[in-house]
Parts: sequence; structure tokens; C-alpha cells
Amino acid sequence: MSAGVHRIAIIGNYLPRQCGIATFTTHLCEAVSGQFPDLTCMAVPVNDTPDGYEYPAPVRFIIQQNELGSYRSAADYLNINRIDAINLQHEFGIFGGPAGRHILTLLADLRMPLLTTLHTVPHEPEPSQREVLEELIDLSDRLVVMSGKAEGLLRGLYGVAAEKIECIPHGIPDVPFTDPSFFKDQFGVEGKRVLLTFGLLGPSKGIEYVIEALPAVLERHPDVVYMVLGATHPNILKTEGETYRLSLQRLAGSLAVDQHVIFHNRFVSQEELVECIGAADIYITPYLNQDQIVSGTLAYTVGAGKAVISTPYWYADELLADGRGRLVPFRDTDAIADAILQLLDNEAERQAMRKRAYLSGRAMIWPAVAGRYVSAMERILEERARHPRPVFFVKPLAEGQRELPLLNLRHMQRLTDGTGILQHAVYIAPNYDEGYTTDDNARALIVMVLLEQLGKVEDAPVVDLAARYLAFLWHAFDEQTAKFRNFMSYERHWAEEAGSADSHGRALWALGTVLGGSEHEGLRGTAARLFDMALPAARKFTSPRAMAFTLLGLHEYSRRLAGDQAAQGARRTLARRLLRAHARSRGDDWEWFEDSLTYANASLPHALIASAGWLEDDEMLEVGLKTLDWLAAVQRGENNQFVPIGTAGFYRRGGPRARFDQQPLEAQAMVCACIEAYRLGGEKSWREEVRRAFEWYLGHNDLNVPLYDPSTGGCRDGLHPDSVNHNEGAESTLAFLHSLLELRLLEHFTAPSEERQVRDESRRPVGRDERAGALVSPHR
Repeated sequence: MSAGVHRIAIIGNYLPRQCGIATFTTHLCEAVSGQFPDLTCMAVPVNDTPDGYEYPAPVRFIIQQNELGSYRSAADYLNINRIDAINLQHEFGIFGGPAGRHILTLLADLRMPLLTTLHTVPHEPEPSQREVLEELIDLSDRLVVMSGKAEGLLRGLYGVAAEKIECIPHGIPDVPFTDPSFFKDQFGVEGKRVLLTFGLLGPSKGIEYVIEALPAVLERHPDVVYMVLGATHPNILKTEGETYRLSLQRLAGSLAVDQHVIFHNRFVSQEELVECIGAADIYITPYLNQDQIVSGTLAYTVGAGKAVISTPYWYADELLADGRGRLVPFRDTDAIADAILQLLDNEAERQAMRKRAYLSGRAMIWPAVAGRYVSAMERILEERARHPRPVFFVKPLAEGQRELPLLNLRHMQRLTDGTGILQHAVYIAPNYDEGYTTDDNARALIVMVLLEQLGKVEDAPVVDLAARYLAFLWHAFDEQTAKFRNFMSYERHWAEEAGSADSHGRALWALGTVLGGSEHEGLRGTAARLFDMALPAARKFTSPRAMAFTLLGLHEYSRRLAGDQAAQGARRTLARRLLRAHARSRGDDWEWFEDSLTYANASLPHALIASAGWLEDDEMLEVGLKTLDWLAAVQRGENNQFVPIGTAGFYRRGGPRARFDQQPLEAQAMVCACIEAYRLGGEKSWREEVRRAFEWYLGHNDLNVPLYDPSTGGCRDGLHPDSVNHNEGAESTLAFLHSLLELRLLEHFTAPSEERQVRDESRRPVGRDERAGALVSPHR
């Protein structure tokens, strides 16, 4: 089993519901669990009655057949429980809606790959059936059929590529090759020649033609009995009662063969079924529907090594080829009688047929079939990782659309306690074990200042929260080392003497944002003292991101305090150091600052673009725009979606690019950088890049799965090859809020009619617009 397949779910009916799909699903689930004890295999059956069934432990969630909301709930359950792959057992009659289309609602919401087993492939489908089947084919990563005829129909009639189809036989019990006499006494037929038909009864079974053949058979073999094993199909029982069975009993009486026909009117266990099959000398399937592409009853009897007579429906025609059985025409009593007599009269022929059938059935035993299903699910999971495909369809923001998601701060507040904002979450619950970081409290402080600039926010104590996050930064700063510590446990113990240069730079970014953008004197006073103490260490930074974060802080700081010569000196030093890093690293096919793209990539060109206007450095501006444009091209997918560099390996020059795991932080960095580029020149192409990056949160991404959760206000922690990471941590949630607030500020302060003004003022220092009570600059 591959490392990626640990939890699978099978959607279909399940015992004790009485139907062929329930039997198949139950035995497949049991076989998978038996063959792969470390793999969790759960079942999701469909209830067709209000009272439901007494399901066993593998059933974890139940769908109500005609309740569409139940299908959506099932999808939520499967997504939340991190199922690696789904196997759907599909038959038109078991799901709600026209032609069973309710199941499509469930499948469209799934995040994981889907393996669909088709128990029916109609060759003359009704329009509604064809529509449902074609949508099902599109949603499935791979299709399983049980016969070559079904595969041919999929390829020829429905246009399915051969590589999308798996032909896996119907599973059967692993039983020994035994003499029928061994079991006959258990059914009171010892000394008799036993003919057998079993399965759920209905008019399409054709049993009347076998009964009509009995008089001719009994003339030569008066010891023959015909056992009909199985209850009437529940759906037929509801509408027609036992009409069909009673008609068979009357027919046997009228032909004076009723003493030779035995009806077992019940749904039997697999153990009892195996014993009954074992007692049969000849098994007969006189079915009337040529289009039947699978028959569990026929598979069971062939695998048990029985001599078989069948009408030539598609599955029988294929399974009984090469002398594994005898075919007779549909509705032909004389042909059935002749076939029975030939096999009863010729012991050698019957035994040879049995042996051929038994040997061919070795590939059909449940352990072998279970192994093939798990292997197929391993492959589709690996294929999803290499070639992501949309699994959830959302409508992205339209071109030029100004409507943005509503601001929801509930999850940010949920993660915040008296100390600060907690680093991680388990789904939406704060994860105390992971404690706090300076990085996240700095991010949260920036978000609070952006909120303040937008104006009053209902139910959001902006100043109180800002003060709490600022207090965390104050506590994180060690005056002896003049550096910020980063990681703090929930018990308020620092895990290190000094944090990374990147976390130091991010703290300066937050402090500069307070000083340049907040109107609260108390916040600014605290931030000023801390900024002044922390800035000197930043002058020695060599990490490109640490330099970039510091430059962005200095950019914000200069809105109000542009005359601070120490700050401007640090800005020139760091910006030119970053510029030299680009000159050393760039190549013909590599327009970057170092030999790899890792995290928060767009912050590097963002820092140069923001600094160039203040330093009036045209080269710096050119490099900032060029590198941002190159990065945008690198992170643009086949469907024009934003595809950030994945953290599972990043992207080293000359090496493979990691597609996953994609992080919300990258979308935030790109949104902010492209807004800065747009403000500087007003070029609409940058606004398009802003839209592309922001829509990544809303579902325009490799999986078409939204990461922003409007119900909680949180953002999921990343995009895996087959699903989202459902945890909603601080970094991800704050990245989304930062992006959303920057967009709201852009819409508020930079209407289309003002684009000329944006271009004209892009190189000028900040001023105050007293009428609006807001900062206006190339940034706002």
C-alpha cells in the first residue's frame, strides 16, 4: 500500500439492506479490511426507508435517498474526515433524483480522487440517464467495469479513453472445489440431481422457462429438483407483492412438477449461500435482459466451479466463453431442457466444464479483487498529485467586479487570547500546544491598522486587539540582544534566545505600519520606542526576506516620518543590498534575487517597488517590476489560475518546481505587491494579477477548492495535491484578511477615475488629506 492511502470510503448500499449492490459493497469493504489491516475502509450507504437498517461498524455515515441535503452532508463528512480516495458503487436505481442525479451533488463537492464502479452501462440510455452518466464520467478519476462489453460501451458510446477504464472482475468467495453431494443433506436433497437459481426474484429472471422445461427433464431424470433461492426484490415487493413468485408456484402445479420445485423465500447469508451453491449440480440463469453487463450470482457459481447454463446476456456471453458454461437462447424452454439433459447425461463433460470454470475464477476471489481496488485507488491518488484536476466548481470574481467577500473577524478573535494570537488551529479550534509567534502577532497588528484605516468595524475592538498584539511584540523584544524572540509556548516560555532575521523584519513591518497608518497616539508611542530599538539590528540583514520585510516597514513608517534620516539611511542600505542580490543571482532564464523561490516571494519585488519611489531610483523600480512580472508568469497556471510555489520542495534554479503544498501567505504577498505596482503606474495588467491571486482564496486554483471559509471567517492552511488542509491557523487567516483589506482600501481610495492621480502622485511623499481624515499616498 502506498504511503498516501490510509483511509478510503465506499459509497453504495450495505447489508442488511437486501440488494445486489449492498452485498457487493459489504463484501468488498470486508475484503479490503482483511487484506489491508492498516487501511481504514468505511462505508456510506443509502437508505431507501425512513426507518433505515441496523448497519454494522464499518458504516460511518448514512445518506437518505431522496434528501438532497443529505448528499451534501455526506460530502462534508468525507472531506472533514480526510478520506484519501472514494469508491462509488453506481447503479441508477439506488440514488435519489431523476436518473439518480442526487449523487452528483455529493461527488461535485468531494476533494479527493474518485474511483467509480459502474454496475450498469446502458447501450440505449434514456436522455436523463445519459446526462447523469456523462457527468459521472467527468467527475471520476477512473471507472471500474466488470466485463469487456461494458468497457467497449464506455469507449464506443460514451467516448471514454481506454486509460481511464479499469476492468476488475466481480468478487467471489474463495471456496474449495467440492463434490455437490457433500452439501445436499443440509437442504434435504441428498440423492437428488439439483438445479439451482438464486438471487432476488423479479419478472426479469425468466425462472418460468426453467419450470416449463422440467417435464422433459424429469422424463429421463426423475430425481431432479429445482431450487429457487432468494427473496423477492424489495422494490418489486413494495409495488407488486409476491405476484411473480405465486405465478411460478401455480405454473409448477399446473405442470405437475411442484414436488420437484423448492422455493427458499428469504435473503440468505454468504455462508449459507456458499453451501447452497455447493449442493448444486447445475446452475441456471435464464435471465431475459440481454443488456445485463454484470451478474454477481453468475460470478459466484462460476468461481465455485459449477456447471452453468445461461441465456446469452452480455455478462454470461463473456464469462462462460471457452467452455466454461453453456448458452441457450432467450425464452427457449426446449433449449433449456436439452442443455440440462446433455450435462446430466454426460458426466465427463460436466466435470470438465466445472474445472475450467473453477480455475478461471481464481482471479475473481475477493482478496484478489480487493487488492486491485486498492491499487487503483493508489494510482488515482498519485495521478492527482502529479496532475491536479478541479473537483469543486465555484464561480470566480468577474472581470472588473468590485464586490468582495464580507469582512468576518470571528476566527481571528477566536484565535486571540490575553497573550496574543495563537499560531495554529485544529480545524477551527485554537491549538494551544503550538503556542504563539512574533510573526503572527506582527501580521495581526498590520491587519488591525488596515481595519482602522477603513473606519469603524462593528463588533471588532480594533484598538484593544492592536494593543494586545503590540504588547506581544514589546515582550518579544530582548533589549540585551536587541532582537525579537519568535516562538513562545502556551505556558509563556520563550523557546529561543533570538528569533530569525525574517521574524525581526516582519515585526519592523508591523511597527512601521502602526507609525505610518494609525491615528492612535498611544499605539504610535509604544511602536516608536520599539521601532527605534529594533531598527539598528536590521541594517546587518543579509536574508532577502528579512531585508524586504524591513523595507516594507520603512515604507509605511515614512508616510508620517519621512524626515527620519536614520530610517532613510537604513532604507537606502537595505534596498541597494537587495538590488545587488538580484544582480548577482539573475540569469537569462532566472530573474530573481537568489537561487531558489521559497516563501513570501512577492515581498522581495514589492520592497523594491515601494522603495524606488521614495529613493527616486529608476533602476530599482525597473528591477522590482521586472522581477514581479517574472514571478507572476512563473506562478500562472494552465487555466490562468494563480499557482504559488509549493512548500514541498520549493523551486531551485534548474530543478523541478514544487506544485504543492500551496500556502495562503503566497497569495497575500502577490496581492500586496501587485497593488503596489498598480498604484505606482495605474497599469490594469497589475490589477488583473491582483484579481488572479485573490481568487486563489475563493476557489480559482488547481483544485477549484475555496480556502476561505466565510462561515468562520478563517482561511484553510494550504492546498494539498488532492484537498485543502482544513486547519485554519493564524498565518493563513491573517493572510486572507490582509489581502481583503488591501483590496478594500484600493477600491475605497483608488476609483478608476482617480488612476491618473495615482500615476501622478506615485513618486511623491505622503501628505494628509484633512477632509477625508485618511492618509493619501502612492500606497493608499
